[in-house]
Amino acid sequence: MIGRVYFSKSGKTLYYKGLRFQGLKGAGYKANYFETESGDFYWISGPRKDQNDRLYGGNRGVAVDEDVRDEYYSLMRQN
Repeated sequence: MIGRVYFSKSGKTLYYKGLRFQGLKGAGYKANYFETESGDFYWISGPRKDQNDRLYGGNRGVAVDEDVRDEYYSLMRQN
């Protein structure tokens, strides 16, 4: 999923669609954040101009949130 996240003032927590994520500080396996309420692990990173947005490359099956779709595809066209 590609969408907009927001960081806390300290930068240690990020928020996405009402969920709160904390970094694993290198302790995760195939994950770099966990969702604080459920404890589920996630890989979260910024969008890549080469569109290899998945953990192991490629972009097959990656969904883009409607509110950032135009901005994301505009960024991809700048490549």
